[in-house]
Amino acid sequence: MPQFTSYDGTRLACRTTGEGEPLVCLPGGPMRHADYLGDLGGLAAHRTLTVLHPRGTGDSARPADPATYRCDRQVADVEALRVHLGLERMDLLAHSAGGNLALLYAAAHPERVSSLVLVTPGLRAVGITVSDEEWDEATAVFRGQPWYAGTRAALDALGPESSLADAYAAAAPLAYGRWDDAARAHDAAGRFNWEAVAAFYADGAFRPEATRAALAAVTAPVLVVAGEYDGGPTPARAAEAAALLPHAELVVQRGAGHFPWVDDPGALRRPIAAFLDPEVRSLTVDGVRIAYRAWGDATAPPVVLVHGRGGSAAEWTPIARELAADRRVYAVDLAGHGLSDHTGPYGFDVYRDQLRGFLTGLGLAGADVVAHSMGGVAAYLLASAEPELIGRLVVEDAPVLLPPRTPFAPVERPDGELPLDWAVVTATDAQKNDPDPGWYEGLAAVKAPTLVVAGGENSHIPQERVALLVDRIPDSRLVTIETGHLIHQERPDEFVAALREFGI
Repeated sequence: MPQFTSYDGTRLACRTTGEGEPLVCLPGGPMRHADYLGDLGGLAAHRTLTVLHPRGTGDSARPADPATYRCDRQVADVEALRVHLGLERMDLLAHSAGGNLALLYAAAHPERVSSLVLVTPGLRAVGITVSDEEWDEATAVFRGQPWYAGTRAALDALGPESSLADAYAAAAPLAYGRWDDAARAHDAAGRFNWEAVAAFYADGAFRPEATRAALAAVTAPVLVVAGEYDGGPTPARAAEAAALLPHAELVVQRGAGHFPWVDDPGALRRPIAAFLDPEVRSLTVDGVRIAYRAWGDATAPPVVLVHGRGGSAAEWTPIARELAADRRVYAVDLAGHGLSDHTGPYGFDVYRDQLRGFLTGLGLAGADVVAHSMGGVAAYLLASAEPELIGRLVVEDAPVLLPPRTPFAPVERPDGELPLDWAVVTATDAQKNDPDPGWYEGLAAVKAPTLVVAGGENSHIPQERVALLVDRIPDSRLVTIETGHLIHQERPDEFVAALREFGI
């Protein structure tokens, strides 16, 4: 494990895992062995996680002077790690009590922070605390759980002679969105330097007013992640902290407690990965965070690319780069896909409304839209409902929705992690079995010049259903590229040529 020497000669360690640009991670506890962070819900697939072992924990040495466990004294350890890594500026993530350290570091070295992610952060450094009444109110959400009465009894039994370890153990079930086997195992694996915990918060560690003033000058983007059920910080207190930073945004993870990657790994990973990726931006549509990518001159005529079921904005990258020569190109992750929230409900009509919100939210009324499969259905539903909203429309291998001769049977969810929320499949299959008759009838209202690109006999989509679009949409034409359903991926050159000939 890599080691380096801090300002006072203490040898410190850091664990490195993952791939991509480095993300320096500060664990909480305080003074907890950093292994409890794991890979932060799979974030290591997007970034190289460089996880500091705080002095006196894990593979880092105990300092000669225990007073250096104090939070403000550890700012120099973070700076020593930056120097050791050879980074001019660094992306920094901190959890829980580590949030105090990250805020102090950002206040002292704002020029060294390129971005900051605070996951259910401790906020004493800026004078934000949660009262006992607030904590009780927040954790009362668990009142109906079978373990709640025992947990409350254990907390009520704590007294002046109780240790910090006793208090942490008693409160543990309230720190997770679900007190299930995964939460129990995660809690049981926690290791603390209890001597250092008290020293971390020793008198003099924090000067909230000075820190607040210094943070007002931080120009780096900041993401604050709160757990919906977390008692410290509550989402309201996390929002208060976000308001202190000029370029901060708040994400509240639904159903999560203090350790959101344990409650729902993907729900934590997606907003952080989107935030850290310079090519990804986000827009909130009807309360759902929608991730998207953009290419080309911002003043060029816009075109929006929409994926199919199980796809994502990233799959459009080769097409987008070609079009970006003279167009402003946007590719969207529909809800339940990619880096957008995996939050239902789902359905073709839901995605129609989501695409409407995306276009209007970014001021893209009149933009051309190129949409594949499920996204194509959403796009032509929008073009029929609001004919003036879309300029030119390209529908790639998407059928008209009519009752099938043989209903789609329920499909069992495959094992393992999937590229989409499986509820998308069940919702859209149900609609394919019983589509709204108005969807087919409404195609006659489409005013946008429309190009229908069919995949030919190798596509699993009935090609006669694709061709029916041309029969129903007034100003439309059909082009077939014999390859199958994934035309833009398998025959990108021919697909782009068809778009260019169509005027996109």
